Amino acid sequence: MLSSQAISEHSSRDSCWIIVHEHPGGSKIILKYAGKDATEAYEPIHPPNAIIDNLPIEKHLGVVDPSTVTAVVKTVSEAEKKRQVLVANRPHSMKSSIYMISRVWFRPRILRDVTVVDWSTTILGQRSSLPVYISATALGKLGHPDGELNLTRAAGKHGVIQMIPTLASCSFDEIVDAAQPGQPMFLQLYVNRDRNITKKYVQNAEKRGVKGLFITVDAPQLGRREKDMRMKFVGDDDTAAAKVQEGMEGVKKDEGVARAISSFIDPSLSWKDIPWFQSITNMPIILKGVATPEDAILALEHGVQGIVLSNHGGRQLDTARSGLENLIDIVAALKTRGPWPNPKFSVFVDGGVRRASDVLKALALGATAVGIGRGFLYAFCSYGQEGVEKAFKIIGDELEMNMRLLGARNLGELVPEMVDASALRSHAGTVPKDNLYNSTYQPLRLAEFRNTAKL
Repeated sequence: MLSSQAISEHSSRDSCWIIVHEHPGGSKIILKYAGKDATEAYEPIHPPNAIIDNLPIEKHLGVVDPSTVTAVVKTVSEAEKKRQVLVANRPHSMKSSIYMISRVWFRPRILRDVTVVDWSTTILGQRSSLPVYISATALGKLGHPDGELNLTRAAGKHGVIQMIPTLASCSFDEIVDAAQPGQPMFLQLYVNRDRNITKKYVQNAEKRGVKGLFITVDAPQLGRREKDMRMKFVGDDDTAAAKVQEGMEGVKKDEGVARAISSFIDPSLSWKDIPWFQSITNMPIILKGVATPEDAILALEHGVQGIVLSNHGGRQLDTARSGLENLIDIVAALKTRGPWPNPKFSVFVDGGVRRASDVLKALALGATAVGIGRGFLYAFCSYGQEGVEKAFKIIGDELEMNMRLLGARNLGELVPEMVDASALRSHAGTVPKDNLYNSTYQPLRLAEFRNTAKL
């Protein structure tokens, strides 16, 4: 068994050893923790099976005697403390998706017997208690020690479908193992440059019972994610990091975590690859990130089972239209190619959805179901599984109320005539000041510790 002292002697670029539960990726972060215990930095970002699956066993140097390990003491400079205060108080812009949803107005029907309303549905052949699925969001353990497992457990308990992200903090098998028997789940896929890795991953997912493959097609490279870049992957104020960077060429200090962990994504992905995916799996294939009627028609012609209208939370191509804006034109185009709704082709929407009323607007305009990512992410970051369950209840209660007020007794009675979406065509000027956000959301304190916070 190795000692911590022996490892600390290997803290240079030429001989770099680190202590970690598993191996983190990227040379800069490895060098930052050269000769030290990197487990705390590693675990929130990487699933626990990363090194077992990707690093040959001969590269494992041994087991460290835990009694010899000295805890890494974190220090924050005064300059960094001031920067964090400024960032915390800086006004944040809300994504256009939220504003566009607010431009759609309801046209309710009256004098209908709405004693009983039903908002359950079927998504890709799987029953769901809500017309909502949990969109894939990466790195869940950055917000809660159980990460994505909070979503899995809550979804299984309440009959909601979770989409498993490729870049989850928990491993794929951990997430599936935490599910209820027969619990339907979808898989979000970033396509690896090494197609053998992608094939193995997809086929393992199908073997484990995943019911739908959502291939992300709007991220051949990551957009300019400035909040992530501000955080930096290797801190400027970290003395140890500064030392290992001396003499190094090509170190991009503005590189964020997202870019550092997504370099495997294949930018060559194209329509010619669709038949290959269809040859390796029998799961329904959905293209996530479609933005135009032209591509929606191509997806239909290529025989996939659906599309997700999304602008990736506004973090990819700046000023790209939101999913809800694109929905009207895309549904109109699809109606020219056969019966509508098409039972063999689903149209999903995500981005900016915060309320059940947002969901109903999308459904009325032709969406099959709606994805919510950030809302459930905030819920479990603050309150764990309980928070996600509470979010489900809020959505359900609001669906019941709003469907009664709209005069819709089931989701099939949500029709385009129930909404006025004419304002979606306006793109004039800058977005208006959002007093609700500035006055209500922004001043909220950070979440308190679990023993005092209440739902």
